[in-house]
Amino acid sequence: MTAPQALSDFLGTWDIERRIDSDRPGQGGRFRGTATISARESGALYHEKGRLMLPDGTGFLAERRYHWSADGTGGIAVRFDDGRPFHRIGLGAPGARDDHLCAADMYRVAYGFSRWPLWQSRWQVTGPAKDYLMVSDYRRSAASDLS
Repeated sequence: MTAPQALSDFLGTWDIERRIDSDRPGQGGRFRGTATISARESGALYHEKGRLMLPDGTGFLAERRYHWSADGTGGIAVRFDDGRPFHRIGLGAPGARDDHLCAADMYRVAYGFSRWPLWQSRWQVTGPAKDYLMVSDYRRSAASDLS
């Protein structure tokens, strides 16, 4: 398979290596952790957890959740944990792009699937108080029940 075709292709546990690059103070860092994508009646739950290291060496545990569901057009609708729409992941191609406007901040994502099952998300975030690039590399975890 050269690209994911359905939400079910993502199910399991993924190791994440993430870098956050910014020229602005306090907006950079590195993250290492896992994302577990588990089936739910309405689609899937994306649950990410790991350790975020800031440029000054401060580290802390970080965690976030999103709800994924088939969007009816061959892609995945991603929603925040509280149900608000976030963005869309297009499937069946080597890459996908989408945007999300949050107040004055623009979040632009590019997904790369050309090395599937290795995949990547690249978020360019700009706004009055934000300016960073966040690149996350995903690899199927040895701990995954689908490995």
